[in-house]
Amino acid sequence: MMMRFAKLLWCLMFLLRLTEAILDPVDFLALQAIRKSLDDLPGSKFFESWDFTSDPCGFAGVYCQGDKVVILNLGDPRAGSPGLSGRIDPAIGKLSSLTDLSIVPGRIMGALPPTLSQLKDLRILAISRNFISGEIPASLGEVRRLRTLDLSYNQLTGTISPSIGSLPELSNLLLCHNHLTGSIPPFLSQTLTRIDLKRNSLTGSVSPASLPPSLQYLSLAWNQLTGPVDRVLLRLNQLNYLDLSLNRFTGTIPGRIFAFPITNLQLQRNFFYGLIQPASQVTISTVDLSYNRFSGGISPLLSSVENLYLNSNRFIGEVPASFVENLLSASIQTLYLQHNFLTGIQISPAAEIPVSSSLCLQYNCMVPPLQTPCPLKAGPQKTRPSTQCNEWRG
Repeated sequence: MMMRFAKLLWCLMFLLRLTEAILDPVDFLALQAIRKSLDDLPGSKFFESWDFTSDPCGFAGVYCQGDKVVILNLGDPRAGSPGLSGRIDPAIGKLSSLTDLSIVPGRIMGALPPTLSQLKDLRILAISRNFISGEIPASLGEVRRLRTLDLSYNQLTGTISPSIGSLPELSNLLLCHNHLTGSIPPFLSQTLTRIDLKRNSLTGSVSPASLPPSLQYLSLAWNQLTGPVDRVLLRLNQLNYLDLSLNRFTGTIPGRIFAFPITNLQLQRNFFYGLIQPASQVTISTVDLSYNRFSGGISPLLSSVENLYLNSNRFIGEVPASFVENLLSASIQTLYLQHNFLTGIQISPAAEIPVSSSLCLQYNCMVPPLQTPCPLKAGPQKTRPSTQCNEWRG
C-alpha cells in the first residue's frame, strides 16, 4: 500500500513539473509571430532550434523564468554572424515579463513597433547595426525601468522625444549613426553614465541643465550643435571621454575641465574663441582642439598631454619650452602645431625627435628650425606668408 502511494505521489510531482514547464500560451503565440516575421540571412543558422513541437524555452536566444519569457536575444551573437532579416512583429509587446531584448547586427528593417511600450519590466533594449527606420516611439518613455537603450547604426529619423530623457533609471543611451534631428532633450536620470549621439543631424544649443553630472562618456560629434558649452562642461566633473568635434559650438573652454581625469578630449572643427588655460597640470592621453578658431598663446600646462592636436587654429607667440622638453623625452608622442600663427620654438636644429614621437610645425609665422614629417593635410608650404602674419598681428 505504501509503495503504491509513493509511486502515485512521484507521478503527481512529475506531472506538476511538466505543467510548470509549459510556456504561457500568450508568450508561445508571440514567439510564433516573431519567428514568422524574421529569417536567417544566408550563412546563419540561428532559427534551426526553433521547432515549435518542442519546448520554446529551449530555443536559441530564449530564456524563461517559470512559464514566461524573460530574455530574448535574436540572432547569433558571435562575431561575423550574418544576422537576421525581416521586421519586428508587434506581437513582441505580448512578452509581458521581458527584461532584455537584443537583436544582433543584420538587415532588420521597418519601424520599431509601438507595442514595445507594453514591456514594463524591460531593462535593456539593444537593436543596433540594422536598418531600423522611422521615429523612436515617444511611448518608450513609458518603459520606466529601461536602463540601456541602444539603437545605434540604424536609419532612424525624427527627434529624440523628451519622454526618452525622462526615463528615471537610464544609464546608457546610444543613438549614434542615425539621421536624428532636432535638439537634445533634458535628461533627468542621475545614473546616466554614457551618451553617444554622434553622426546625426542634431541642432540647437546644449542647456547646462540637460546633462546630469553622472556622465562619464559624452560624444556629440558630427552634428550641427551651436552655442557655448562652458557651463555644461563645468557640471560634468566625472567625464573620462569627451568628443564635441565637428559641430558649431562657440565661446571658450573652461580650464577646470583639464583637471578632470579625461582620457580623450576632442573638440575639433568648431568655432570656439579665446585662450584655453588648463587649471592644473594633469596627465591626459589625447586632446584634440584642431580645426577651430582658438587664439592667444599656448599654455605650458598643456605640455602634459601625450597626444596634442592644436593645428588649424589662431594660436600666436612662442611654443613654451616645456613642450620641447617633454617631446625630446618622449613624454609627448604627438604634437601638431601646423596652420597657426606661432612665431618661434626653442629647439636645436640638431635635436633628435624620438622615433615614438611626431612633431609638425609648418605653416606658421616662422621658419621651422628642423624638418619633420607632417600629415599630408598640412600641405607643402613650410611658412605662412608674411602678409598674413602681419595682418593677424595687426
